[in-house]
Amino acid sequence: MNNYNNKFNGLGVSVANLSWLSDAKSRSISPENLTGEAGKGGMATEGTGKGCARDLGQGWKVSPSIEIEPGQHFDLANIKTPGAIQQIWLTAFGVKHRDLILRMYWDDQQTPSVEVPLGDFFCCGWQQYAHVDSLVVSVNPAYAFNCFWEMPYRKNARITLENRDPLQQAIIYYQINYVETEVAEHCAYFHAQFRRTNPVPYKGLHTLLEGIEGKGHYVGTYMAWGVNNCGWWGEGEIKFYIDEDNAFPTICGTGTEDYFLGAYNFDVGAVDSREPSAYTEYTTAYAGLPQVIRPDGVYNAQQRFGMYRWHITDPIRFEHKLKVDIQALGWRDYGNWGGDYEQRRYLPLQDDIASVSFWYQTLPSKPFPALPDRDFLEVN
Repeated sequence: MNNYNNKFNGLGVSVANLSWLSDAKSRSISPENLTGEAGKGGMATEGTGKGCARDLGQGWKVSPSIEIEPGQHFDLANIKTPGAIQQIWLTAFGVKHRDLILRMYWDDQQTPSVEVPLGDFFCCGWQQYAHVDSLVVSVNPAYAFNCFWEMPYRKNARITLENRDPLQQAIIYYQINYVETEVAEHCAYFHAQFRRTNPVPYKGLHTLLEGIEGKGHYVGTYMAWGVNNCGWWGEGEIKFYIDEDNAFPTICGTGTEDYFLGAYNFDVGAVDSREPSAYTEYTTAYAGLPQVIRPDGVYNAQQRFGMYRWHITDPIRFEHKLKVDIQALGWRDYGNWGGDYEQRRYLPLQDDIASVSFWYQTLPSKPFPALPDRDFLEVN
């Protein structure tokens, strides 16, 4: 046996260990190789590209995509060897992204560890393109969804996509790159859960996550925030209730834009008179405001925002329980303060907030709350 076999299993790849040898086996699932088997790619004689390849034949892009019929659940991947998914690329055509539900199952679990509308999983919750350039999620022209979350499993992995549209067929191009390898005992399982509160009750909260049981660590947040009032909307604090926390959390943020690593309303003009006052989009390795949908005065009549924050260098660790919520908070009499900060008062907002929480934990994980029906999830 080679002496590197027990040192590196091919997971946790970075620039620092990119030169290390491993016995991990590279595999890839796509419409051209639905099983990921070695030497079985590009063999299709039937598929969505058959007509275009009619003069060329087998091996010439005969099956570049799949078609998911209305109401159908399609297995994007069904892997029966230990290893880890390392990268996913996907683009969808024909169906709204919240009508496509992405689910992932690890090691024979009957309930999903990931259950998220497709667009929200890739930081595009508003059915509009947003360029995202981060370490673990990137969205590139045009609607090319990519994720680089490492997703290990010890026995098997199953990834499905449901088409909830009752009439329209979904056309999906995708590729799932993974390795067959042994997984270390200390590796936990990837999870992601979607929630939407529309509207947030007056003086209420949006709960991102609760009912989690097991040991793990929270690694990221995406939020699609629709504002139902005028003025600034991001004074609310995000709170992480860890293990024995009850009324008060261990981790309490100082404001919504602060949590997403921005400041002062995401408005450069608010602190620099040389700049016009406006929300400023940004997308970075660990956090971003990649999407600002501005009212047009006619049909796009509301402000909408998409934001992400990845806890890659600062994961939030819990031993057996975790709850996460956020306040929706603005200002009363916005713009009419007379310069006296002490005269201002907060305004509890009744906004439309959807979120995706990302975390790793031990199995078994508790079943998620039932995902709302497609009418409730719809974005107009």
